[in-house]
Amino acid sequence: MSDLISYQLDDGVATLTLSNGKVNAISPEVISAFNAALDQAEKDRAVVIITGQPGILSGGYDLKVMTASPEQAIELVSQGSSLARRLLSHPFPVVVACPGHAVAKGAFLLLSVDYRIGVEGPFSIGLNEVQIGMTMHYAGIELARDRLRKSALHRSVINGEMFNPVSAVDAGFLDQVVKPEALLDTAREVAQQLKKINMRAHKNTKLKVRKELLEALDKAIELDKHHAL
Repeated sequence: MSDLISYQLDDGVATLTLSNGKVNAISPEVISAFNAALDQAEKDRAVVIITGQPGILSGGYDLKVMTASPEQAIELVSQGSSLARRLLSHPFPVVVACPGHAVAKGAFLLLSVDYRIGVEGPFSIGLNEVQIGMTMHYAGIELARDRLRKSALHRSVINGEMFNPVSAVDAGFLDQVVKPEALLDTAREVAQQLKKINMRAHKNTKLKVRKELLEALDKAIELDKHHAL
């Protein structure tokens, strides 16, 4: 489908693989490719698996864009927050198979889906925005507030604390951790289990459960368009 997001459909499961350089930076082009792949997955009525390259899901937004101008940074964050909102309300289950590091927007991808699998190893997962001089955007705060455990929220968002894969489960970024060689097989097993649920009930229940979050995100995305990062 794209050099940035490959699309593989197999037995009702669509695997989207992010491939954009060493850190799998999230750029406007990557977000566009994500949306195109999700469009196709909806047409295929497929459970979705999102993954990256060995050792990394994503290191976050493309810093070239984020430092080009305040306007470009705000626009990229807006596009990324809209992608998170789309994933949260996607009509079919979405799984992330995180093959290593997931930092900043990479970690927000984990907070935007239905099930998250990480791998054992010396990997960092979390929101490092304040470490690199970025004030956390409103949409990110709302997403973290909803999906992270209370005990980890302030440590993560305000202090920029990073977690290893095991502690990331307790924080709320991941649901389970497996050996690296078992990652994709585990994700496929989870996807096959999710295929068995009633998809109409899944969609309607997801929208009910996340109604307040989605409404808060809509307001936050608008606020972020008028505030520096």
